[in-house]
Amino acid sequence: MMPYTIIEIITFAGVLVLLFYVTQLISQMKSMKHSLDQITKKLILNDETVSNDAINNELRKLLLEGHDVKAVKLARESFGMSLLEAKQYIDALKLENK
Repeated sequence: MMPYTIIEIITFAGVLVLLFYVTQLISQMKSMKHSLDQITKKLILNDETVSNDAINNELRKLLLEGHDVKAVKLARESFGMSLLEAKQYIDALKLENK
């Protein structure tokens, strides 16, 4: 068996230290990614709420002006609803306003 030189031992120790730090960095990155995902979800929900409020206000305005068909069309386009879902949504908004 060949004895290891001091250079080889120091190199091996250096590689182990680097591996340890890389493992720690990966763990920190995963933690940061999780935090960013949570923040992103909150921002998207807030954006959707603001956006939905604006759309609902436009839908209510159309209903007050008697443009029910346009309101259904806008609901379909904005929310990706089927014709039936949009009609039911608009009917619910109408009941809200009464």
